[in-house]
Amino acid sequence: MALLVSLPGGIRALFWVLLLLPPAACLQAGHSAGSNRKRLYGVNQPARLSGVQGGSIEIPFSFYFPWEFAKNPQMRILWRWKNFIGEPIYNATSGFTHAHFKDRLILNWTQPQTSGVLRILDLQEKDQNKYFCQVYLNTGEGRKILKSAVGTQLIITHADRTIMQSPSIVTSAVTTAGLEDTEGQRNPSLVNLGAIIGVVVATAVLITPVYVMLIFLWWKQRPAD
Repeated sequence: MALLVSLPGGIRALFWVLLLLPPAACLQAGHSAGSNRKRLYGVNQPARLSGVQGGSIEIPFSFYFPWEFAKNPQMRILWRWKNFIGEPIYNATSGFTHAHFKDRLILNWTQPQTSGVLRILDLQEKDQNKYFCQVYLNTGEGRKILKSAVGTQLIITHADRTIMQSPSIVTSAVTTAGLEDTEGQRNPSLVNLGAIIGVVVATAVLITPVYVMLIFLWWKQRPAD
C-alpha cells in the first residue's frame, strides 16, 4: 500500500484499473458459461407435424437424463394435449385413453427404451392441437418427471385441399389414366369404317353371281333378230 501511495497520479489510476480488471473478466466469463449451459434432462418432440383428415400421423419422441436407472425404473409415459399441464389423453401404464381418441391411439414404446412413437389413427378436424409427452421414472436419485414444454403442433388438412395444391400431379394422373384406358384399343372411327367396308364387300360377293345369272338368262331368252 505504501508503494501505491508513492506512485504518480496517472500510474496510480492505471494500477487500479489493472487491479479491478481480473474480477470483472471472471464475472463476465462466469455469466457466459451460465447462459450457454444446456439442460441435462428433457423430452424431444418435433415442433410441427401435418396430417390429412381421415389418415394417420406418428409423433416421435425421445427423452434424456443424467441419472442412472433404479433397480425398478417403473417408467410411465403420459400424453397431454392443448398445453403441457392440459388434460391427459393417453396413459401407457393404466391403459387410459381420452374419449375423443377412443380406439385411435397406439403407443410404440417398450421399457426401458428412451424413444418411441405415438400414432393417431383416423385423423379428425378436432385433432388439430398441441401434444405433449411426459415421462415418469425411478432413478438412483429418486422419482423424476421429464416434460416437453413446447410440444408438437399438429395441423390437419383436408384431402381435397391437398389435391388442389398439386394440379400438375392431378393433370398427369388424369392424362395417364386416359392413356391406360385407350391402350390396346383401335380408333373407333377406323373400326366403324372397316366394318362398313366389310359389309359392302360381303354384299358384293353375294349379289354379283345373281346378277351374272340374270343377265345370262336374259341374253339367252331374248328373240333372235
